[in-house]
Amino acid sequence: MRARLIGNLPVLNSSLTRSTQVVAASTLSSLSYPRLLCKSSDHHPTGILRHFITTSLSQSLLRGRTYKSTSLVAMASTFQPELARQPPAQPLPQATNGGKYKLAACQLSVTADKQANIAHAREKIQVAADQGAQLIVLPEMWNCPYSNSSFPTYAEDIDGGITNSPSLAMLSEVAREKKVTIVGGSIPERSGGKLYNTCCVVDKNGELKAKFRKVHLFDIDIPGKITFKESDTLTPGGGLCVVDTDVGRIAVGICYDIRFPEMAMLYAARGAHIICYPGAFNMTTGPLHWELLQKARAVDNQIFVVTCSPARDDHAGYVAWGHSTVVDPFGEILATAEHKETTIFADIDYSEIDKRRLNMPIESQRRGDLYHLIDVARNDPINSS
Repeated sequence: MRARLIGNLPVLNSSLTRSTQVVAASTLSSLSYPRLLCKSSDHHPTGILRHFITTSLSQSLLRGRTYKSTSLVAMASTFQPELARQPPAQPLPQATNGGKYKLAACQLSVTADKQANIAHAREKIQVAADQGAQLIVLPEMWNCPYSNSSFPTYAEDIDGGITNSPSLAMLSEVAREKKVTIVGGSIPERSGGKLYNTCCVVDKNGELKAKFRKVHLFDIDIPGKITFKESDTLTPGGGLCVVDTDVGRIAVGICYDIRFPEMAMLYAARGAHIICYPGAFNMTTGPLHWELLQKARAVDNQIFVVTCSPARDDHAGYVAWGHSTVVDPFGEILATAEHKETTIFADIDYSEIDKRRLNMPIESQRRGDLYHLIDVARNDPINSS
């Protein structure tokens, strides 16, 4: 009965686009099913999240049920953990090389000279590859200063190919030259008259494997500390990004995206081995939240997390915190930087994911009778914007 009721919820994918919708639950109205807002402004439906906290539903379904066993097996059956993720969580894919890779995060100094920034990033990628890195991650906005005034000036037409995007052209060339996979931080992208904060994932053959546009824009106002509104110039992306590569299944978020646990939970449910967050936290939130959020996303989902920041420039209009970091599924820091330009390296082993999930079997302990996380548009576990 319960599976049938959940299945009857209206999907509303077509009507979610370009609107703000209330998730209708008319089929469950007699159970006082809660309604939550799901906002989409000029978004595709891909990756939009809906939480259904089904207390009333669960109570109705459990009414009259008696617990005749206190064993873990009986509890798991009663709590229906398989229903906590809709669709059900995907298993981790088999990774090449036994799931063991060397990762590098290049914490780059950024100037106002775009061509110099591109050349500098190329050099640092080459050095990291020569030191054995197979997966290389760059910072957020590595080809320009982080400012609303810079984004329109430095923006590139990624969809137009390498002839219209010198930053993508460099990533493609150096990836092919060094046979490495690159999560290309982010650059300002111009498309259809709009600007986006966009990450390109390039494989070892130099092919663009995925493109991710920052979903949650950095709009904050902390009086006396910092005010910044990316939405003054940028448009939010409309989808999530999980991509299979030669170094495993990679998910991507950008900076402020790390504050939204639902996004990371969906990535884990799509079978990602690692989430890469290019980011540029500031001197207010960085000391308090940067490491905390990385550990939280890693531990909550028992997954690898890597962040890559620009190096700190105390004379810049926006001063980045730095401290690029790699965290394992148990919350242990494998590598971290200070605030100056540097490249950090970490040996990652995806078998740690299985080990930690066996030690602490959170997936089988979830309460599907109480809550669901619904991946609205996941027809396939691999989906990029």
